[in-house]
This record gives sequence, structure tokens and C-alpha cells, in this order.
Amino acid sequence: MKIKNLLIVLTVTGAGLVTQAHAQDVNPLSRFIGVWEGDQGVDVSPAQKKTRAPGSAAVSPFFERIEILAGPAATNASEQDLEALTVRQQVFRKSDQQQFHDQLGYLIWDKKNAKVIYSFCVPRGVCVSAEGDLNKKDEFSASTKTAFAETEFMRKNARTEGFSIGMNINADNTLSYSQITALNIYGNKFSHADSNVLRKVADKPAQ
Repeated sequence: MKIKNLLIVLTVTGAGLVTQAHAQDVNPLSRFIGVWEGDQGVDVSPAQKKTRAPGSAAVSPFFERIEILAGPAATNASEQDLEALTVRQQVFRKSDQQQFHDQLGYLIWDKKNAKVIYSFCVPRGVCVSAEGDLNKKDEFSASTKTAFAETEFMRKNARTEGFSIGMNINADNTLSYSQITALNIYGNKFSHADSNVLRKVADKPAQ
């Protein structure tokens, strides 16, 4: 029966979809591959010192583009086999169309331990590695309270104390995420929140 079903799949769907199914078996996070764009973003960050209330909640609606592409494989300490996707995130304020966030990293599948690793850096001298679970086939969550690499300035002035993210592909094939970055800034703790809903506009960036 399994052989018969396989022959039917090969005949009806063609090699392209079979290759895609194989990729999802190797790395279930490959479902997130694509170029995604969305204009429903909301950023809640600490207001800067030049404002009347530094450290208060400043709300910025935004649009963004996220490129998630097939990436490299790696093996740690001879036993942790990882399959990675590369992630590029660019975020623009709606108020002035200016980019205010750029992020490069990896979305990684640890098959043996069935874990998701979300590792990234931003050009502020800050890098994060969060770990979590593939909750459903189209949904993952990851968090950390310790895995940060920061410059001395950031540790003293805007220290990261926690990070968590949830991301999923919805029934209408949109991608949504919500994340919280716990900061210690201006002498106070602040929960920096970001969320958005995006649609796939391409399978890969135009050459």
C-alpha cells in the first residue's frame, strides 16, 4: 500500500512537490520558507531621551519584509545535527517610511531533540539565541533569559534580559508572529513588543 501511494504521488504531483515534501521531512521549518510582506505591524518600544518621557511606551505602526530561505546544515560536538534556514528581516515605520530595524539570523531545526533554535543579530551590537518547540506543524515558539551577546555599552545602557517569540502560518496562509524583548533601559525594566501579519509574495527573492 505504501509503494502504491508513493507511485500515485509521483505520477500526479510531479517531482517538485515530492522534493518539497522531502525538505519538510528533513526540516519541518521549511514550511516557513518564502518572501513575506506585511503592513499590520505594531512596535511598542521605550521612548528615547529626546522625548518628554524617555523610557515610556512609544507605539510605532510599521510594515516589513521577511525573507526566509533554505540554509546550511551543521553538526555540533559530533552528535547534534542541525538544519538551518536563513532569515532577513527589514522593518520600516509607516510615519516616515524609514527603516528602523534590520535583523539577520537563522531558524534552525534540531531533529534529534525536536527543538527549534532561533538565532539572530541586530546592528546594535546585540545577538540572541532562543530555543523552543514546534508546537504544531505550522507553529513554533522559542525563548531565552540567558543566551545574549552584547557590547559593553548595551549591557550598561540597554541590557537584554529576556526574549520570546511565537510564529505560525495561519489557515489563510498568512504568517503571523508576536515577540517580547525584556530590556533594562534608562534604569527601568521594559517589555519591548512587536507583532505583525504577513503574506507570502514570492517563494524566493528576485535575482
